[in-house]
Amino acid sequence: MIYRSKAPLRIGLAGGGTDVSPYSDQFGGAILNATISLSAYAAIETLPENKIIVEALDRDEQQIFDLVNELPIDGTLDLLKGVYNRIQKDHSPVLKGFRLSTFVDAPAGSGLGTSSTLVVAVLGAFKEMLKLRLDEYKIAQYAYDIERNDLQLAGGKQDQYAATFGGVNFMEFYAGDKVIVNPLRIKPEYLHELENNLVLYFTSTSRESAAIIKEQVKNVNEKNEKSIEAMHHLKDQAKMMKEALLQGKLDEIGLILDYGFEQKRNMAANISNSSIENVYAAAKAAGATGGKISGAGGGGFMIFYCPGNTRHAVIKTLNTFGGTVRDYSFTKYGLTTWTASYISPKAGGNGED
Repeated sequence: MIYRSKAPLRIGLAGGGTDVSPYSDQFGGAILNATISLSAYAAIETLPENKIIVEALDRDEQQIFDLVNELPIDGTLDLLKGVYNRIQKDHSPVLKGFRLSTFVDAPAGSGLGTSSTLVVAVLGAFKEMLKLRLDEYKIAQYAYDIERNDLQLAGGKQDQYAATFGGVNFMEFYAGDKVIVNPLRIKPEYLHELENNLVLYFTSTSRESAAIIKEQVKNVNEKNEKSIEAMHHLKDQAKMMKEALLQGKLDEIGLILDYGFEQKRNMAANISNSSIENVYAAAKAAGATGGKISGAGGGGFMIFYCPGNTRHAVIKTLNTFGGTVRDYSFTKYGLTTWTASYISPKAGGNGED
């Protein structure tokens, strides 16, 4: 048998960074995001021998182990192994060999929530295999706990919930890991226009978000007024974006994004840089009314709001910077799992024990 899952990546539209503790614990955070038609995939294939094979097909990485209760966290495929270790600890242990294979439609560090979405997808495959009774909130919190506590990876909370729930959501974050996901019922014509006008651009550089997030955490702990004030404004931005989308005030979206871009620069150093600033200025000169860096900042994907028919001129301009404009569509579905019958022509792996 083979147990499959897929979970969508997301575009953060407003409020980015306010889901990170300790800001969300002290002040409460708010984010508006939307899942898109780029996904993380996981598949668990049972094997006849007592081996564990973990592999990331998009990164050409593979490790093979004997069937044990805990796999080593050594810097290679740690997200996959971390999920397995936690499943073994908390639930009925996996008693037979398997191959865990993953694939993500965007590179790590690209700002679309790839790491957290991958954890959700792997959790989904184990949930399908072991018939675990976990609802959306439990899966998202479980994924967050594995990343932030078990693996000690810095980051926020939005990505796990976006990947699990799917759709366009206004999310609220509070102390004690309390999260409220509010699905937004946006009129189809508003959503189609947003999708048409929002250009997704990959700068062709990935970045390590942990350093930026750690500085953001440090700024809150040290009561850096400039940084905290910027986060307050970004939380307000999420509320502004929610109102604009629900009421169809699409002409305001670019301005709201631009407002957030200005504020995010003040949260931590290295969120922006000269390359990002040059791309942003050129896109605005070509007709975009605003945009943002996706994720923690420093590189990865950017989005630009291009009203009317300006998207074509903006895309032409962006193409001169060496990056890539990615096609996408919004999706309303979150984590999806299923089981299929499959007989592998080759049970073992290509590596060595």
